[in-house]
Amino acid sequence: MIYIDKIAMKEIISTDRLILREFNDNDANFFMRLLNTEGWIKNIGDRNVRSEQDAIAYLNKKLYGSYTEHSYGMWCVVLKEGNIPIGTCGLVNRDWLEDIDIGFAFLPEYNGYGYAKESAEATLLFAKVQFGIKRVVGITLTQNESSIKLLKRIGMKYEKTFNDPDTNEELMLLGVDF
Repeated sequence: MIYIDKIAMKEIISTDRLILREFNDNDANFFMRLLNTEGWIKNIGDRNVRSEQDAIAYLNKKLYGSYTEHSYGMWCVVLKEGNIPIGTCGLVNRDWLEDIDIGFAFLPEYNGYGYAKESAEATLLFAKVQFGIKRVVGITLTQNESSIKLLKRIGMKYEKTFNDPDTNEELMLLGVDF
């Protein structure tokens, strides 16, 4: 069962095992660790976040504004049992994409337990129920097989490949209409 907080407080979504909530400065060390995992650097890119101060600056520059401007963004995924941050999942509004996209990344030790699928499904439901969003897309590097597999498992279908306007890397776009 998925519960959605209609008031959009710090805790945004609660599932059976997870809480999705806004990041805050207290998450800086976790966020720094996440951004420096091999998977993040390989599939998302090196963000040069090497200290707690770098992480706070990145959170301020890239994440917090979305919470205010859109009432959504990338959220911290936390295990209910133990209140342990394990990853991120959320909605992104990119200038160069026509639709809102879903993003996710997890610490490697939490892969394979269904947390990414659980948080992504809850995020899609949130987009539909809270905002009446009719379509969400997912973008990923064409060689990122695990992300492609997850996007398909949450109901997205392949639509096209294109080059990232910032990096020129080839990306795959998948989408789902509600």
